[in-house]
This record gives sequence, C-alpha cells and structure tokens, in this order.
Amino acid sequence: MATGLRFNSAADVFKAFPTVSEDILTPPADVSPLDYLRGLGASATPEEAITFCAYLLPRREAVWWACQCIMAFPALQGPNDGPLLELTERWVRDPDEETRTACMEAASKVQPMTPAGWAAMAVAWTGNMTANAEFPMQAPDHLTAKAVNVAILGTLAGVPASERSQTLSAFLDGGIMLATRKEA
Repeated sequence: MATGLRFNSAADVFKAFPTVSEDILTPPADVSPLDYLRGLGASATPEEAITFCAYLLPRREAVWWACQCIMAFPALQGPNDGPLLELTERWVRDPDEETRTACMEAASKVQPMTPAGWAAMAVAWTGNMTANAEFPMQAPDHLTAKAVNVAILGTLAGVPASERSQTLSAFLDGGIMLATRKEA
C-alpha cells in the first residue's frame, strides 16, 4: 500500500477532485490535509471529515478503510455482506482485474444497496465501468471516494445515536492511521 500522504495541502485535494466541494461545504484551507481533516472532525459537521478522508486516501487504502469500518459492526451487515466483504478484501490484498470485475458484478446485484455493496462498488470504480471489453469506459477518479464515503457513512447511520460520536472518531482515527502509514 502507499506510504504517507499524497497531497501537501487540503486545497490540493480539492484541486485534484473538484467534485469534493459537492460533498464538503467547509472551504479548503491552505493547511496540511491532516490539520484540515482534524478540523473537520471537530466541527459541527464531523461527517465531512469522513468524506475528506475518503478522497485523501489512495483508492486501495480507502477501500480497506471502508471494509474495516463495516466489519467493526457485524450486526449491521446484511445476509450477503460477508461474501461481498471477502471479495472486496481479496481485491485490497491483490488488486487484479478479475477480482475488480467480480466486485462490480456482485455489487450490481445488491438490493437494497448496503455499505458492503458500496465498498464493492468502490472497487469496481477503480477501473472500467463496464464489463464490456469492446467499449471500456474508465470510471472518473472521484467515484471510488464517493462510494467509500457512502459505505462508511451508511455504516455510521446504523450505529445507535449514543455511540455515533465515538464511532465516528474511531473511524477517523483508522483513516488517519492509513493516510500516515509508512511501509518498511
């Protein structure tokens, strides 16, 4: 997986992903991404910190983060979410095209869409949006982050209200840990 932060400032994230301003109303500051992230986490709308972290992380780490958040609450998972999460985790360990396509096919069958389905869709959107090799269409870069965001916020929505603030903080801590992780 990646090593450390890939952006120098919060504003750089907004420049790389213009659609993030659709999801985050707090204007980007010319501060480090971690300072901005922590500021969002302490704001009146700390959910924006989840959104920002989904964009900040490289795709693979973002998907892994979503899986970890979802798996922290097995009681919130649907009956088909276990195999879907296993497939998604397989892609994180070995991001090959076959597994990515399998995630796309599996996620497209999830009704209603669950957080695990969104995590699998995040994987699907790391490559072509269609399984048709004759007419490939690359997914826009921001779609993986959007799907990760929905997966994590969807999980958070299922957490009892009395535990939400603490859970959101734990989710953010996990995202920050992945964002700052250095490989040996």
